[in-house]
Amino acid sequence: MDPVTAPEPPPSLEVSGLAFAYPDGHQALFGVDFQVGRGERVALLGPNGAGKTTLVLHLNGILGGGTGSVTVAGLPVGRKHMAEIRQKVGIVFQDPDDQLFMPTVREDVAFGPAAAGLKGAELQARVEEALTRVGMAEFMDRPPHHLSFGQRRRVAVATVLAMEPEILVLDEPSSNLDPASRRELADILRSLDVTVLMVTHDLPYALELCPRSLVLSDGVIAADGPTGTLLSDDALMRAHRLELPFGFDPRSVPAGA
Repeated sequence: MDPVTAPEPPPSLEVSGLAFAYPDGHQALFGVDFQVGRGERVALLGPNGAGKTTLVLHLNGILGGGTGSVTVAGLPVGRKHMAEIRQKVGIVFQDPDDQLFMPTVREDVAFGPAAAGLKGAELQARVEEALTRVGMAEFMDRPPHHLSFGQRRRVAVATVLAMEPEILVLDEPSSNLDPASRRELADILRSLDVTVLMVTHDLPYALELCPRSLVLSDGVIAADGPTGTLLSDDALMRAHRLELPFGFDPRSVPAGA
């Protein structure tokens, strides 16, 4: 007998024909199509006003009412599956203080799982594991406002990891970090076994962490390919107002470095 082959899992994220206009008539997305496979790390690049935030807010149903579809791990984003979708899509916002509001780090990380019904030893184990993954377990009884900005960002990542998401969405994860904190966060993100979608203007960080990038421009996906290839395409970069730091040559960085 032939061994039974397990069916391929659905992609972590599938966006098809997504178009959206705000109530004032401003059209932010004009038909966005892409897939992200399980375990991929993908950067979402684009100039200000390209629609990146609008797109991200569709991934867990914060925004809706447009046309097209968004599917997370095979589940359509919509009212019927909203609780499950919000557990599967964890968004880490640019300012960690938007996510940290409890008296201690432990309570911040426990907040989501506790609201989902976890308690006792199981809740404690979930909190400890999430903080260990971001190197912050020794700080669990500290007030978040006593931590450095980089440490608060790592705790914000832990609050999302504690929900065991399918997709980790990071909004400008390297912004306002000193070089050491930037490197520490990169090491953490590389070690995680989740799908990552990283919204960033930090193109060297995208190259370092994400083998694949999407360029969102004027509400559509203008390019989709290996990050190093896209960043080396001078005409593409100019057309979509993407600029590398002075003197940085993406061709000098080995693939997967």
